[in-house]
Amino acid sequence: MPIVVDIDVMLARRKMSVGELAERVGITPANLAVLKNGRAKAVRFTTLAALCEALECQPGDLLRWEPDPVPAPTTASAGGAL
Repeated sequence: MPIVVDIDVMLARRKMSVGELAERVGITPANLAVLKNGRAKAVRFTTLAALCEALECQPGDLLRWEPDPVPAPTTASAGGAL
């Protein structure tokens, strides 16, 4: 997925555990793990705001976009025209 979640980076910078962050934000550690590991399909703005408040950061410190890798071109079969 082209959206990368950098919660781990901010946790390390703040020397904070996942459990402590989950408690401050008001979500379960399991739900925070889903978000942290990039498996979440969506995040509420209220949750994002609570994460930013607890970690004293901006949304861009937690989320970034990376393009999907471009697949390698396939070779045409011998004798076949493109």
